[in-house]
Amino acid sequence: MPVAPRRHSGEEPKPVQGVRFTLLGPVRAWRGEAELPLGPRQQRLILAALLAGAGQPVPLTELIGLLWDGDPPVSAVNAVHRCVGSLRRLLEPGLPIRSSGRWLVGQAGSYLLRVDADGLDLLRFRDLVRQARVTAATGDLPAAVDTYLEALGLWHGHCAEDLGAVAAVHPAFAMVEHEYAPVVCEAATAALSCGRAGSVLLPVRQAADRCPLDEALQASLLLVLAADGKQAEALQLYQRVRARLSDELGVDPGAELRAAHQSVLRGSPAEPRVPASVGSTAPPAAPLSRSGTPWIEPAQLPPDLPSFTGRERALDQALDTAYRVGDGLRVLAIDGIPGVGKSALAVHFAHRVAADFPDGQLYTDLGAFAAHGDPADAGEVLHGFLEALGVDRHRIPASVEARSALFRSVLSGRRVLVVLDNALDANQVRPLLPGTPECMVVVTSRSRLIGLATAHGARLLSLDVPSVAEATACFLRRVGPARTDVGVAVVEEIVARCGRLPLAVALVAARAASRPEQPLTRLAAELAAARGSLEGFDEDDSANTLRGVFSWSHRTLGAEAKRVFRLLPRHRASDISTAALASAAGISQDAAAAAAGELVRARLLDVRGRDRYGAHDLVLAYAAELDFAGRADRSATPRRSYVHSRRSARAATRPLPGRADAHLEEWAL
Repeated sequence: MPVAPRRHSGEEPKPVQGVRFTLLGPVRAWRGEAELPLGPRQQRLILAALLAGAGQPVPLTELIGLLWDGDPPVSAVNAVHRCVGSLRRLLEPGLPIRSSGRWLVGQAGSYLLRVDADGLDLLRFRDLVRQARVTAATGDLPAAVDTYLEALGLWHGHCAEDLGAVAAVHPAFAMVEHEYAPVVCEAATAALSCGRAGSVLLPVRQAADRCPLDEALQASLLLVLAADGKQAEALQLYQRVRARLSDELGVDPGAELRAAHQSVLRGSPAEPRVPASVGSTAPPAAPLSRSGTPWIEPAQLPPDLPSFTGRERALDQALDTAYRVGDGLRVLAIDGIPGVGKSALAVHFAHRVAADFPDGQLYTDLGAFAAHGDPADAGEVLHGFLEALGVDRHRIPASVEARSALFRSVLSGRRVLVVLDNALDANQVRPLLPGTPECMVVVTSRSRLIGLATAHGARLLSLDVPSVAEATACFLRRVGPARTDVGVAVVEEIVARCGRLPLAVALVAARAASRPEQPLTRLAAELAAARGSLEGFDEDDSANTLRGVFSWSHRTLGAEAKRVFRLLPRHRASDISTAALASAAGISQDAAAAAAGELVRARLLDVRGRDRYGAHDLVLAYAAELDFAGRADRSATPRRSYVHSRRSARAATRPLPGRADAHLEEWAL
């Protein structure tokens, strides 16, 4: 059970003293020594999802999907708010109704629970695992084993196991569950390397029982049993696992399990597979491919951005994913609105860890949201990857399935980083995934790839716009030291006119750098004069990049969603309800809700709260341009004057409540 939270110097005082939670097993909470009654199942599900968020915001849409699995009632938002209110009063007795509290807080269409490693077993587990990996890297393997055992001792069952079947399949809990087995294998590897197999036998045995078809865990158990003098039991275990794999999956044991079996038969311990630590630079000896020809090491990453700044929190999460070298493929899926810097973050991270993947780095733009053309065909991408890896083009099979299988075979045992930029959905990505745990995949998409999290344990990382300070710092770095008129006030005004959208900041900074003779105050005035449109972001020598990236999402919409999108700037408030959308568009509330859902999935709209939706200022400016251009064709809506359209567009670009301090991640392009 976690210990009570302690207060660190400089931290905000905890609003509730001594409240602590467990998620690694049944979901429970205590204040002091008294366990708290967590209420009905829906309320416990919401608490569990917030705990799985581990101090990060959990979107309201995810909570609704968790409770109703894609078919929510009209009252879904109100029901979630009621549960949150009950949880707040449970954690903070005496909290007035409708008070936000300081423990469970709302943020721009999301909720987060303020917890730390002293108050949540999941965060304590992650801290201990990081400590164990650092200790192992220094060579003190016995101490690392002790720390691994302390971390594994926090697990008292499956993640949120008392909440029923949903805990086994929902991405929020599946992602936490995927952290368990690789750490067990790491502990076994460290113990085998320092002669302490007996100390890890019980947790490895328990993990293998929990995951009977996980060949990596079974291989670890074979080696630990043999090293602890239980060779006969190890051989019996192999026969049972082989029979189960055949009966339930119709497959034979894989290479790792077979190698462990052969090691037991020989009576000699197999050489432990030591996880590679991110940042190591020592390259292995030049390998050969299975055909005996030299292995080709592709280096396909695009150039890193010289002015990349910030995003430290996002990079920490990405590096944490890269550190999880265990027995499952590491997949990081980055999502966010158009122009928020997903690709730049993915490429920067890939360059940062490239040395840890000495067998090569593969990159492709999957073209889901591009100026022209259809999304890339997975078969064509695989053909290019296989050629880059040295496979003769005449040996590449015709079907996507066969190419995918060959791709996995070629990468087996190799350490290759695969970057899949601009993906449409999980189905486009699946054939491009390696099958070896030594590899890692980074995916970017405007869509949240929940399917990858469910089926492959992908870590989902959502980017939001930066804070004013971060956007200002990036602008200053981009314009360079040549500018002498970079007063903080004028730069902050420029950044605000850009809505802090990274792509818009980059465009304006490039213009400022290319016109050193023009003062920044003039640039700020140009943006102010163009308020309510994207004219301030036009370039003389290229198409309007902002208008282009927004249009790529817009073209995926159905006709009704496009019409609703064009009407958004007419609403003067900072956000809008489904009822207001229905009234403005002259459609039913069900149709308006469907259109809003489509816009949310296209990342042109986001959920703000109780049946409230909003959009980024520049997205609204793009909608206003479409509305003005097509107003003659909208006979079903009341006629609006040009002046009213322009005023509505200006109103839509006012700073939105909550946007100023929305920073799910630290930022840079």
